[in-house]
This record gives sequence, C-alpha cells and structure tokens, in this order.
Amino acid sequence: MADKGPDTIICRCEDITLDEVRGLIARGYKTPDEIKRLSRCGMGQCQGRTCRLLLLQEIAAATGGQIEDIPMSTFRPPTKPIKLGLLAKARKERERGEGE
Repeated sequence: MADKGPDTIICRCEDITLDEVRGLIARGYKTPDEIKRLSRCGMGQCQGRTCRLLLLQEIAAATGGQIEDIPMSTFRPPTKPIKLGLLAKARKERERGEGE
C-alpha cells in the first residue's frame, strides 16, 4: 500500500482514510481492535469484510510483522446481513413446531 496517497479510503463504510489509519498506528495502536474502536474502521455495514485485510496489511507494513501474527479483531454476530423476513419466518415455523 506504499504507493497509495494519504486520502486513500481504507474503510468505505466509515470513510476512514489511509492517513487516519497510519496516524493511529503512529500513536501506538497496533491491533485491529484498537483501531476499530478509535476510528470505527470495520464497523460499518460490511463489518470489515472489505477493509479488514487492508487494515491488517497496513499494520503489518508499519510493524514489520506478518499478517498472520496480528490478532484478529472481534466480530459481532450476525456478521452477514440477513433479511428480517427470514427471522420472522423462522419464528413462525418455530411457533408452529416446524423445523425442530
């Protein structure tokens, strides 16, 4: 990511730029959870599916480490959007005794 400008968007859902991420890393925040809590990077509608790898790459580049060595951020279920109609349908089926 060294060839990208500071205004490059890392998290499209929360409009977090590369410069903001690099600023947080420079201030000593070097885990995805720390950066997520301070900037909301990865907390948007996609729940980090788009920006998680970019954030990990940036942390790895700044620390000289490997992506595999960086602890993964925590996730809140559901991590995949589901339609409310599916939940309503499942409840109705449960109330009728179906699907058990």
